[in-house]
Amino acid sequence: MANIRDLAKEAGVSVATVSRVLNGYPYVSEEKRKAVWEAVEKLNYTKNIQAVHLAKGKTRIVGVMLPYIHHPYFSAVIEGISKEALRCGYQLLLFQTNYEVKRELEALERLRMKQMDGLIVCSHEADWEVFAVYREDGPIVLCERAVGHDFFTVYIDHYQAFAQALRYLLDKGHRRIGYCIGRTTGPNSQARAAAYRDVLGSVGVIPQPQWIFDGCLFLEDGKRVIERWMDMKERPSALLVTSDQVAAGIVLHAQRVGVHIPEELAVIGFDNDPLAEMLGMTTVALPHFALGEKAFRLLHHWLETGNVPRTQEELPARLIVRMTG
Repeated sequence: MANIRDLAKEAGVSVATVSRVLNGYPYVSEEKRKAVWEAVEKLNYTKNIQAVHLAKGKTRIVGVMLPYIHHPYFSAVIEGISKEALRCGYQLLLFQTNYEVKRELEALERLRMKQMDGLIVCSHEADWEVFAVYREDGPIVLCERAVGHDFFTVYIDHYQAFAQALRYLLDKGHRRIGYCIGRTTGPNSQARAAAYRDVLGSVGVIPQPQWIFDGCLFLEDGKRVIERWMDMKERPSALLVTSDQVAAGIVLHAQRVGVHIPEELAVIGFDNDPLAEMLGMTTVALPHFALGEKAFRLLHHWLETGNVPRTQEELPARLIVRMTG
């Protein structure tokens, strides 16, 4: 069976270089890294690598669970995670779940089988009790608030972010306010729904279920929202839209069909995507990149020290007023 010296000879590099590549350390040229992995494949070194991982107790791999890779919110979180992972010499293993519990369980089982050192959960569908079962199998950091649950979390307070935008619209004189959301389940979505009920209720406004637009995730969903809005007898005069991509779709299609923004329909997006600035959209800036950075730093500190106090860290949101609100 091949050993590390055989790999070095086959790849034409030093033993130290082979060691750095196998352990995921940075600062190795792409040419040498490629040569080492070609030698690994040629000499069938896979079993040996697994043995090294077992012996060291570390894989230098961190899993990231997220519903969609191509959604701007999660893409920005991944960017923050990957920046810190590269700096610390870790590789990422992405689990795209589409909010399917079966796929979330597959990621958790990988953690249990020690195929990665820890797991960052960007968003999930499974109940908190499911994650509690796997808590002793390795570090799990969640990117959402976990009230009443003993988890490591870095989160954006979506209740306060939503309430901030709602109060702004109320101050502008709006009372018929609706919102667009990706899904109605999940902790963040439930926090937004609670803010919607509480803030409107504080001024005696009864929320209308037909003013809540579900399944709004991407740019093209904005067209569907405007078409449905135009068919309503009693229309909302303002919409909170939990994705700037969807908000952009609403603004662009409204212009196409002659709906005046914000005179007929005020629109506030979320994320502060570059598209929001280009279109002059009012938005709530959410610190996605910082969320990813801090989630990895917390996990990395846990892995390095083995002793991290239970923590739940909040990152602030900020309303940016432009032309659509």
